[in-house]
Amino acid sequence: MAARYGVLLVNLGTPEAPTPKAVRQYLGEFLGDPRVIDAPRWLWWPILHGVILRIRPPKVAKAYASVWQEEGSPLLAIGRRQQRALRERLATQHGEPVPVELAMTYGKPSMEEAGLKLRESGVERILVVPLYPQFSRTTTGAVFQRLAKALEPCPHLPELRFVRDYHDHPDYIAALAASVRQHWETQGDRGRLLMSYHGIPKRYVDNGDPYARHCQKTSQLLAEELGLGEGEWFQSYQSRFGREEWLKPYTDETLKGWGADKTECVDVISPAFAADCLETLEEIDAENREYFQQAGGGRYRYIPALNDRPEHVTMLANLVEQHTAGW
Repeated sequence: MAARYGVLLVNLGTPEAPTPKAVRQYLGEFLGDPRVIDAPRWLWWPILHGVILRIRPPKVAKAYASVWQEEGSPLLAIGRRQQRALRERLATQHGEPVPVELAMTYGKPSMEEAGLKLRESGVERILVVPLYPQFSRTTTGAVFQRLAKALEPCPHLPELRFVRDYHDHPDYIAALAASVRQHWETQGDRGRLLMSYHGIPKRYVDNGDPYARHCQKTSQLLAEELGLGEGEWFQSYQSRFGREEWLKPYTDETLKGWGADKTECVDVISPAFAADCLETLEEIDAENREYFQQAGGGRYRYIPALNDRPEHVTMLANLVEQHTAGW
């Protein structure tokens, strides 16, 4: 008997190997998406293919190599663990198997590959869960567009439901708070908490993207859940690209300033990431650690993403239950 529905987890993507060739292919697909870089194609294409894809791949490949795991890319390896854990949790709750597949917006496993597996499972209804707590046109919006493209040639479309965001979901905030509390208990003390989110161009927000508002709401709710007062936490944005102004304050500049002020201890968490990846492991845990400590700062501690923590899997399972009600 076919399952009542299937779940499609979606994350950003990753190169297939930490090599310049694989990185070039991945960046070409990622940075070629108009939802990520909305510059006119006649202007952007020569820059992307004539400059960026010739210069950046070796440097980015070296960064990927520094975090690559035996199972491959951290984002993909953790995504597979999340997929298995959610599948097991839903099967336990339902008393029967619930198909759960993982896809990437860019790279592999592709939407087409994951969709074929769901179809082979016999499901006629699919819940799409982009693993982005806060909505942005550059992430969740891109998932929607990529899924629509994947479905174009299908003669028989499944019934679809789509999780837009979960930035203020009580279970998500509780899972974040649990990870921070466990970190503090393990360390034996509390540092100043920096909540660092992936940035986007400020212009996108000015034009209506709700991402910054969602990030601010997540930060406020997490601070309240942890009982933090003013001065005990701060919010910033990382991973800016190009010369255009992005959302501020910038994480790297914030940490350099805190280091110069001789801040004794900093705890950094990245609530926009459902799984650790290059931007958290190499940029936050390594590069920004160096900025902070070279500027004169003290202890620097990264709090891992929620990954496949039990609280995170519980949150995802509850999210699925809520959005599949009536199926």
